Formats: sequence, C-alpha cells, structure tokens
Amino acid sequence: MGGSVSAQLDNLPQYRRMTADDLEVVIAIENEVYPHPWTRGNFYDSLNAGYHCWIMELTGEIVGYGVVSIGADEAHLLNLGIAARWQRRGLGREMLKFLIQLAREAFAHKIYLEVRPSNIGGRRLYASAGFDEIATRRGYYPAHRGREDAVIMELNLK
Repeated sequence: MGGSVSAQLDNLPQYRRMTADDLEVVIAIENEVYPHPWTRGNFYDSLNAGYHCWIMELTGEIVGYGVVSIGADEAHLLNLGIAARWQRRGLGREMLKFLIQLAREAFAHKIYLEVRPSNIGGRRLYASAGFDEIATRRGYYPAHRGREDAVIMELNLK
C-alpha cells in the first residue's frame, strides 16, 4: 500500500522558483501554447525585476509556469502557461490557485490580469476562480491582423 501513496505523491504538482536555466524549456512551452509568445527577454527581465516566477513540475518534468508581479497591496498575473500535452487536466487551475495564494501571502488585496477576448478557455478559468471582468484595454495585444483588445479581470483577495 505504501507504493500507492508514493505514486499519488508523484502525481502532485511541485512548485519551485524559476531560474535562467529553465528558460529554454519555458520558452519552448510558451511558443507551443501562445500565438504571440513572450520572448526570452521578457522572461529574463521578469526574473531580473524580482517578479515571482514559478515553475510547476510533475515527476521532475516542467509542465507549467507562472509570473506574477506583487507590489504595494496589489498583484498582477503576467503570464501562466501549461504545456500542451498536459492541458485539460486541471493543472492551469492548480497553477492559478498557487499564484493567488502567493499574492495573498504577500498581503495583496487584489490581483489583476489581462486576457484576450478570443481566449475563451482562459476567461472561463479566471471567472471560475472568482475573477470579474472590469474593463477593456483597446489594442493591447499583437494579433495576426493588427491588434486585439485585452479584457482586464480582477479578483478581490480580502
């Protein structure tokens, strides 16, 4: 029976801080899952700025990541990605929960994010976690033809 408990623990996501050594894998996932991905420079700048950059691993494999800036009493979710072959298993929800808890522990009162209107799955995930759509930022994202708006979402952490 001890083997099954060990097997269950092996299936739980593990979190650790992102390092520059992770960027090759992170960028490969980013390029796989986003049509307009962050660059190596975006991730490197986030690490250097002291943002909360985290890796999610399962059985030693990087399966996801998240980047959050936290300052004063608010947090901003900047990026969250789950490798394509690991999607649709609840890992995005788990990573989001982890990042929200991180913001709470840093005494943030609110957490904000931007999401493409066309990202229906992302919007559903954030709404199910309690985020409210509060505004639209015009022409925020690069798109195949011009620019795409961003839906700004907010979660009250109090």
